[in-house]
Amino acid sequence: MVPDPETPICSAKGCRAAAVWVLAWNNPKVHTPERRKTWLACEEHREHLSQFLGCGAF
Repeated sequence: MVPDPETPICSAKGCRAAAVWVLAWNNPKVHTPERRKTWLACEEHREHLSQFLGCGAF
């Protein structure tokens, strides 16, 4: 099955599941506090990506 191009995909390596979480990440050593990178996570990878990035999920 080919994923719908409108469906956001999980950012975890090798995962092609639909994302249901948005993780906002900032590298304070490099970026100002207001700059955020968005990572997407499926239910299965939310906790792993959140711990990896050291951030909360929204």
